[in-house]
Amino acid sequence: MSNIDLIIEERAADIGNFMVGRLLPFRQKRMVGPFAFIDHMGPAKMTAKENLDVPPHPHIGLSTLTFLFEGGIVHRDSLGTEVEIEPGAVNWMTAGRGIVHSERTPQRLRSKDKTLHGLQIWVALPESLEDMSPQFTHVEKNDIPFWIDNGVEIRLIAGQAFGKSSPVPVHSELYFIELKCKEAATVDIGKDLHGESALYILEGQVKNEAHSYDPKQILIAKDASLCSFTMKANTTVYIFGGKPFPEERHIHWNFVSSSKAKIQKARDMWKNQEFDKVPGETDFVPLPN
Repeated sequence: MSNIDLIIEERAADIGNFMVGRLLPFRQKRMVGPFAFIDHMGPAKMTAKENLDVPPHPHIGLSTLTFLFEGGIVHRDSLGTEVEIEPGAVNWMTAGRGIVHSERTPQRLRSKDKTLHGLQIWVALPESLEDMSPQFTHVEKNDIPFWIDNGVEIRLIAGQAFGKSSPVPVHSELYFIELKCKEAATVDIGKDLHGESALYILEGQVKNEAHSYDPKQILIAKDASLCSFTMKANTTVYIFGGKPFPEERHIHWNFVSSSKAKIQKARDMWKNQEFDKVPGETDFVPLPN
């Protein structure tokens, strides 16, 4: 693809009792716009005896975006939130100066065979908002902007693009877009994007000129826009990006910040268990060395 600067392959990573495919950060590209971290979860076939259980753990300086294709996750946090995220809905949690949350298989699925599949994304906050109060928003699938253009199903999951806005309350200039097609289709949306852009292929195949690109790859654009491309039948891709920040972002464990001192303070606070607690939960993920 003439406008592709870098291809990132999905890499296996262990997040405790669950294996994921890590997409960002990458040694040659730490961020795309404000997007600092992307994990592809599954698809994981889990038996009745297997469940997702990520105990309470902290975040600072970022918003998390959880988007499921299959299965369900119960989110609980130190604000007192308890909500189940279902496929197509969005959990948007802004950590700001600090929040703690857990992620677990819903009770209704714990004794059943099930599949868990989705994306876990971190979006860095602007420097001026890194110490904001933590917030949580859940947006149902039917509230996400959806339309069909030339046979391509489009969802604007977060941010602004195509003259539309998602109800997800983002804190910087960004976009996260789903494109699906049942029949082969040509897409040209470069004029509708801004800042840095990247395309993740979940399933199917993307073609441009003599080049073909397969699932589990992120294509990083050279400049502010992606050129036109063809989606093979039954292809799903995600386009994300936005305006990059002028300051470098440091990532350590679950913490993102423009300040290494803030990250060290968060480490010390978690080590001393000084963060707010998740109501009803007593276990926690220990601070790594």
